[in-house]
Amino acid sequence: MFGTDTQAAPAADLIKDVNEANFMAEVVDKSMTVPVIVDFWAPWCGPCKTLGPQLEAEVKAAKGKVVMAKVNVDENQMIAGQLRIQSIPTVYAFWQGQPVDAFQGALPGSEIKAFVDKLAALAGDGGLADAITAAEEMLTEGAAADAAETFAAILGEEPENAEAYGGLIRAHIAADNLEQAEQILTAAPAKIATSAPVEAARAQLQLAKQAAKAGPLDQLRAKVEADPDDHQARFDYATALHAAGNVEEAVNQLLELFRRDREWNDGAAKAQLFTIFDALKPNDPIVAKGRRRLASMILV
Repeated sequence: MFGTDTQAAPAADLIKDVNEANFMAEVVDKSMTVPVIVDFWAPWCGPCKTLGPQLEAEVKAAKGKVVMAKVNVDENQMIAGQLRIQSIPTVYAFWQGQPVDAFQGALPGSEIKAFVDKLAALAGDGGLADAITAAEEMLTEGAAADAAETFAAILGEEPENAEAYGGLIRAHIAADNLEQAEQILTAAPAKIATSAPVEAARAQLQLAKQAAKAGPLDQLRAKVEADPDDHQARFDYATALHAAGNVEEAVNQLLELFRRDREWNDGAAKAQLFTIFDALKPNDPIVAKGRRRLASMILV
């Protein structure tokens, strides 16, 4: 969907034995769209027997961002001669029709991984960033189901993509599928469970649950106006304001509550402000203004 089909690509497509007849197609031509690692080896070469499997493992781990061509130099001496292969193992990296990197001899596992990762980075992310941007636009336009489908497709190719994972949770929140959003959040891979996009989705889910229990806006406003020191009423009013989409006024009410009694209910106003800030984008003007006002109150 977004370039190389990483998840579905079988090993046979990622790693191929290449000869003089198909070298142009499988290495030079293919490298126009995906980086190609070429492993020059021979059956009698001891270090080749170690290096080859290590390279293959890293290529498989890259899930389609690179592919590998294995060339037996005994059977393909013309290719070896053209590329001036003087000893084996020798490994070349091709990108867009040209050799862009190479090494000779065995390498430690960490250096092999770095070699493959560096090559994989040349091709970018296979269009995933563009797909995430498109999904975010769908979400902004109210097409939550389409956004969820796109985020899920991205995760099918890159299961630990934090942006897509957080987006999928937010799409289900937007569709009012809070239970499913909770399940997805709970199942977040450990590597991204505390990433900023997932934490933002967690905050949005918490706010969405509160919104489901929010009281009538007009009644809560009246209670606050009747008794400005009714802290619970002001807190509930802020919750109802946020549920109604008036985020800035919700922040204002929480800041007023903090000003009146910062320790009320174990600092609930401050905690709620941070939840709202976490749920918004970091560059949102409401976040910047709210944080400044909160900081000025704390420093008084």
